[in-house]
Amino acid sequence: MNIKLFDSELKVMNVLWREGDTTAKRISDILNEETGWNINTTYTVIKKCIGKGAIERQEPNFLCHALISREEVQAAETDELIDRIYEGSTDMLFASLLSRKKLSPDQIDRLKKIVEEGR
Repeated sequence: MNIKLFDSELKVMNVLWREGDTTAKRISDILNEETGWNINTTYTVIKKCIGKGAIERQEPNFLCHALISREEVQAAETDELIDRIYEGSTDMLFASLLSRKKLSPDQIDRLKKIVEEGR
């Protein structure tokens, strides 16, 4: 995936991922409640997402459809973080995460399972 989304665009995408295909007006109403954005701000961000190929506009009623999944965006953002901050080292990322937060025994067991499945 070669689409880079900014925080404002991710807010729009999060609504689509959560709600499914939704009208621009409904996205605007939701983001007005969640962030205080007005309709013009939301429509501007939606148009940027359309321009980037993240959203497809369908008629009637300016129905918005996500063209990329949350998982695709998460994978791309994680790869970029690892490359940019940790020089491509996944183990450095995990060491940093683990050194900053105390994990419960259940969380540790889940992580062990994930590591074993990844081998």
